[in-house]
Parts: sequence; structure tokens; C-alpha cells
Amino acid sequence: MSELILHHYDASPFAEKARLMLGFKQLSWRSVDIPRVMPKPDLTALTGGYRKTPVLQVGADIYCDTALIARRLEAEKATPALFPEGQEFTVASFALWADTVVFQHAVALVFQPASIAVRMGKLPPAAQQAFAADRAALFSGGTASRLPLEQAKLQWPALMARLEQQLSREEGDFLFGEPSVADFALAHSLWFLKATHVTAPLVDDYPAVAAWLGRVLGFGHGASSALSAEEAIAIAREATPAALPEGDASASLGLSVGQQVKVAATDYGVDPVAGELAGVTDESIILRREDERAGTVHVHFPRFGFRVEAC
Repeated sequence: MSELILHHYDASPFAEKARLMLGFKQLSWRSVDIPRVMPKPDLTALTGGYRKTPVLQVGADIYCDTALIARRLEAEKATPALFPEGQEFTVASFALWADTVVFQHAVALVFQPASIAVRMGKLPPAAQQAFAADRAALFSGGTASRLPLEQAKLQWPALMARLEQQLSREEGDFLFGEPSVADFALAHSLWFLKATHVTAPLVDDYPAVAAWLGRVLGFGHGASSALSAEEAIAIAREATPAALPEGDASASLGLSVGQQVKVAATDYGVDPVAGELAGVTDESIILRREDERAGTVHVHFPRFGFRVEAC
């Protein structure tokens, strides 16, 4: 069985979500450190142009977006479950909300001037400018827009008060009693805020929330070991993509297997990935790509938050 390889960097909140899910599952994995800003030639050799963090690699199969990574980890190891039986819709829908609405608020609060001064104050001015330019490009052309800071400040206490109330009344130690993908989808935004003294009180001022976050972070990251980007690409080149799932829903989209298509995120990081449509499942779109460095790979995208169209 191929190793789990996570392409990520330490300060990425969505990478922290993936790392915590790996820890929750008590999985071993290889860690490939990627640049925080473009260009990312080693990553895009595997993804075909998708640039967002993190990406999960399993042999010659490349999984984009933590929503789909969660489902691949569930397939890797069924228990403990990220999608507990009978709560699959609830936890997945909450996770989608947290990954969008809560994260949007966290970004606005983290990138306020006082917070950025602490986070990036030690970096050379050129590095700060490069980061700002990269993030401006990341949010260009998609449906996502930056939430104004004053709006985030206005709405954040309402979000936290609701969460505090929920956690105070919940019989279990987690959002829906037992831990699930919902906890990890919410936790990574709060982890992001906890990184500096400027924004940490936005979490710490809510005792039940802070205690819950401590329990989620307590799952840790599992057992990881470093891997170079070159080694990861070689693993993909020497592997064969896994067998495709049975059944195909591409016809319902007016497409057909083998057709040349483009897939892109709709919110931000909308760089399209071109390839041959290998299949469409209930949750994913799968492209077959040929890369001179990585060989034949299957790149998997979630259906939610992405678009697919003929080239």
C-alpha cells in the first residue's frame, strides 16, 4: 500500500486541519514542505496547476482540498470515523460552513495590521511584499472576497457566543458529541487566530471554546517523517493510479470519460487544471494527467466548490 504524503507548510491553517485529521486517525505519513507563495513547481508537477495548501498524495493519486482529503483518510482507515454513522450529512454540512464562513472571518481578523505586524514583522520588506502580492493573486478572479475587518469584528462575538452555548450544553466533549470532521473544520481557523497575542483573546475569552479547542489539538499530528519534493515526484512516477470507483456520473454533467476538460476552484485559487476526464463520483471529479516529471497521475477534486468544463 502506498504511503500517505502530505504537501504542506507549517503555518497553513488548512494544512493544520489535515494534520489533525491524520493525528485523529493515528496514521503515519510523509511530510513534504512546500513554498508559501508561488511559484510551486514541484507541487504543480503533481496537481497540474492547483496551488492551494495542502495536497495529499497516495502513490500516483493526488487529492486536492481538505474536504476530499478527509474522505480519502476515511477510506484509508474507517475508525475512528470522521463521518460518524447517522451524522454524515450534519458533520459534512457543518464542515463546509466552517471552512467558508468561519475561515473568512478568521482571515480578516488575522490579516488586520496589528496582527500582521507581529506575524511578519521579522521578515524582510521584500518578503512581506511578495506574500501580499501572492495573496492578492490568490483571491483574484474567484467568488470569494475579503470580508471587511470591521464586519468581521462585529460578527465574530456572535459566532463565538453561539459556539460557547453549544459546547456548554453538549453532552459529549465535541461539537456533536463524538469527534468528527466538523471539529477539525472549525478548529483550524481558531488555531490560526491563536498564533499571536493580538488575536488569541478572540478564542481564549470563551472558556468552553478554549477547552474544546485544546481537546481537538490534543489529537496531535500522527507520526510523520520528512520527504523531499523530488522523492515524492519519483514515487508518483513509479506508481500506477488506483483503480477508479465503480459507476460514473459524468454524463449527468454533459461530459464523457476520456474527454479533455478543465477543473478549477470557484472561490479562490482558481487556476484551472487541464486533463482527461477519468470519472465523476458523488463526491469527486477525477482527472488523468501526464506530466514529464510525475508521469501518469490521477488528480482528485471535490464537487463542492469546483467547476468542470470541456476544453
